[in-house]
Amino acid sequence: MSISIDQRAQVIEDVELGLAQGTLELGEAVRRLRTEVTGLHQSQFARMCKISVRTLVHIEHGEGNQTLKSLNAVFRPFGLKMGVVKVRREV
Repeated sequence: MSISIDQRAQVIEDVELGLAQGTLELGEAVRRLRTEVTGLHQSQFARMCKISVRTLVHIEHGEGNQTLKSLNAVFRPFGLKMGVVKVRREV
């Protein structure tokens, strides 16, 4: 798999926006970043992030109660981290 730096940046931006708008779940965001930006298998990506494969699988499937440390570990390679965003209320 080979995509350009600009395409990678666009995927990261799309994921960031989807998370901020609430249209993308955390697990799906991590899976998209892992597969579309890095092209790595779960075991390779988990090793890179210094988390267990089991933790990564749980994150991608939206299972368990992940720690902020684990979530930040999977977002860090993309220049992202968990944060607080203001909820937009529908009128």
